[in-house]
Amino acid sequence: MTNIYQFSVDNAQGENVPLQQFENKVLLIVNTASECGFTPQYAQLEALHQTYKDRGLVILAFPCNQFGKQEPGANKDIQQFCQLNYGVNFPVMAKVEVNGPETAPLFDYLKSQARGVLKTRAIKWNFTKFLVNKQGEVIKRYAPRTKPSSMTAAIDQLLIK
Repeated sequence: MTNIYQFSVDNAQGENVPLQQFENKVLLIVNTASECGFTPQYAQLEALHQTYKDRGLVILAFPCNQFGKQEPGANKDIQQFCQLNYGVNFPVMAKVEVNGPETAPLFDYLKSQARGVLKTRAIKWNFTKFLVNKQGEVIKRYAPRTKPSSMTAAIDQLLIK
């Protein structure tokens, strides 16, 4: 596969969402969790969404329970949590696995295109972020500690291309 537009994912209601619908958009794809020390990053992700949505940024959150069991809820509970606690308006998709034999195909692809520290493929924790250009190519992988607010220059650069 040459870009992420070949993939489809499930939204929180279990409906199939072809990523091709995001062609010519800049994507920020994040594995998230509701009970993580990095969970407050939802607020910064929402701020990015509000700042850049009209210019072509789409944020896609993928809840994951693989790290410390920090996303135990069902998809409906996760949606409620994100809305009530952080006013999230960007898409929070269905819960996925990002490592191991049940890894969602999209995350297999993302990890193959942008490796982590020491060139590892595995995602180490919640709130790992992948920035994707308008052509569906993975540009950069950001560590969980990277604050979404620090990514504005990279996002600006991709939006003007």
